[in-house]
Amino acid sequence: MTDATLDNAPNAFVRRETLAQQPAPLSVAGPVAWIRSNLFSSPLGTVLTLVSLYIVIVGVEDLVRFYILDAVWTGANREACLADKIGRPVGACWPYVVDRFQYFVYGSYPVSQRWRVNIVFVMFALGVVWLLWNKAPLKKLGAFFFFIILPLSGFILLLGGATAEGLLRNLLLLSAALAVLYAVVSFVPSLAFWTPAPLLAAEREASPWQRFYRPKRLILMALVVFGLIAVIQQQLGLPRVDTGLWGGMTVTFLISAVGIVFSLPLGVVLALGRRSRLPIIQLLSVIFIEFVRGVPLITVLFMANTMLPLFVPQEYSPDRLLRPLIGVAVFASAYMAEVIRGGLQAIPKGQFEGAMSLGLGYGQMMRLIILPQALRIVIPGIVNTFIGLFKDTTLVAIVGIFDFLNTIQATLVDPTWATPTTRTTGYAFAAIFYFLCCWGMSRYSIAVEKRLAAGQRR
Repeated sequence: MTDATLDNAPNAFVRRETLAQQPAPLSVAGPVAWIRSNLFSSPLGTVLTLVSLYIVIVGVEDLVRFYILDAVWTGANREACLADKIGRPVGACWPYVVDRFQYFVYGSYPVSQRWRVNIVFVMFALGVVWLLWNKAPLKKLGAFFFFIILPLSGFILLLGGATAEGLLRNLLLLSAALAVLYAVVSFVPSLAFWTPAPLLAAEREASPWQRFYRPKRLILMALVVFGLIAVIQQQLGLPRVDTGLWGGMTVTFLISAVGIVFSLPLGVVLALGRRSRLPIIQLLSVIFIEFVRGVPLITVLFMANTMLPLFVPQEYSPDRLLRPLIGVAVFASAYMAEVIRGGLQAIPKGQFEGAMSLGLGYGQMMRLIILPQALRIVIPGIVNTFIGLFKDTTLVAIVGIFDFLNTIQATLVDPTWATPTTRTTGYAFAAIFYFLCCWGMSRYSIAVEKRLAAGQRR
């Protein structure tokens, strides 16, 4: 049938233009569809939704009333949070948190030296963003900053004293010596008799300054950072602050960061050792993992704090804060090893055979083929271990370390803020802090998992 025939037909209709795309019906897409499919999809789901909604309404009403509506937001001492003084029901005493916030962050660290802690916090935030932000440039340089420069710089800034000054002097001399050595080698390539020929051939195409700068950014970063710390030390001074004065969020972040940083590589080594074909390495790895996983963290902390000094001379006894750091890192590494071993077992045998068929050695096979896939698979388990480690830092309070939760408990006996609601307010503030930190790690884990398509089946 032609167009002319259709035009002459009395009831014919031909649409000659394309209609604009219409939104999906509310019953298919949108909030109404989501509620119907997720909350009221079946009679049982409807009942569970209504029961849950009732529990939330009943529970949340009291929480909102206590922590927001009836809460006290301003005041200078306990008088502001007493019911008989203001003539109405009293909820949370938030002025107490505001007044003791500095102590919650720094513990007993001297007030005049808290700028050192702030510098470490800024460096830590910079390192975390540098590593976790997917679009950040120079990832290798960021990893060197976070895992090498930051721990050394943080130790020097937080501790201070003669020990930190000696370490800073040695680091500056080492960085300067390496920078001079690489500069000589870069500007006089004929002296680089130990440099591989392919590397020299590639670098001859660049200028002498580019030959020095491109592969030596790590040395330059170390020299710049340690030089700045040396200038600060000369201008402002870094008096020693004993670790017994450290506390609050500073110690919590320190213990969790050390545990997270060291548990992952140690867990990889232990997982590979447990799967090793060498009987002695496999036996030692199994004994270590099973022994550490078979005892609670409290026992490990007691052993590290009480028993460890008995096995070494008094002059070599570890610092009282270093002992729980070692205990937490060792404890977390055993659990991390089992998580990573699960990822290794999930890799098909063909991946190993394919890597070996390419002529890759054991180290190259693990580093380039197997471990990237295994770690991608167990991202949820790794982050779950990190979250558990972060919350377990509160257990160091039993060995006398003033972490964040211990600083809150210490302020509860202060008569300045002794009210019936002070304890509840302090613990609520601690709950908010831990929830935000753990929730942030969880959300980042989900984002990484989606980006790497860790759960995608093909």
